Amino acid sequence: MKQQMIKFIINQDGTVTEEVVGEQGGECLELTRSIEDALGSVVTREYKPEYYNNVTLQHNQNQDQTQATTD
Repeated sequence: MKQQMIKFIINQDGTVTEEVVGEQGGECLELTRSIEDALGSVVTREYKPEYYNNVTLQHNQNQDQTQATTD
C-alpha cells in the first residue's frame, strides 16, 4: 500500500497551506476535499507535476479531436 501524507503549514495570519504527498492525478483533490470544506474557502490552488501524470494524455486526446473537428 502506498503512503499518503498531507502536510499543513498554518501561518500567523491564519492562512493554511496544504501539500499532498504520495498521490497522483485528481486523487489529491478527493483526499483533501473534506478538510478543505471544514477549513473554508480555497483561495488559490497550485498543482504539482504529479497531478498531471494521469491527466496529460486525456487532455492531448481531447485537444486533437477538437482541432480535427474545427478544420
